[in-house]
Amino acid sequence: MKKLINKGIEIYKKYKMPILYLVFGALTTLINILTYLLFYEIIKLGNVPSNIIAWIIAVIFAFATNKTYVFESKSKSILYELTTFLACRLGTGIIDLGIMFVTVDILIFDATLMKIISNVIVIILNFVFSKLIVFKKDR
Repeated sequence: MKKLINKGIEIYKKYKMPILYLVFGALTTLINILTYLLFYEIIKLGNVPSNIIAWIIAVIFAFATNKTYVFESKSKSILYELTTFLACRLGTGIIDLGIMFVTVDILIFDATLMKIISNVIVIILNFVFSKLIVFKKDR
């Protein structure tokens, strides 16, 4: 059992960043989906406004967790990180909005399924942008 625990710790140390990104990405996705469903299914606000509100709440959570836990940024350039993070997330937010608009409002696909698929695409893009642009170590 001790070997298994040690192996788990070793794997965690080796892949800490992607593991934490997946954990916080999953939590961000959950926040995004639940917020979307709250406004779309329960409050009946409409697809696009519900998606925008869900995106804003998820982005706030994502910035805080990515900066602090995932990329462990100690940068004094908080304004740079915040603005580039928001710009990148705005880009992926527009992609998310486009996917949802086309698939739900035009093609009439299931909103929940499409929200999940859209979020998978967005999570991958967000990791790449965060690692290579926003929280880049050699800046």
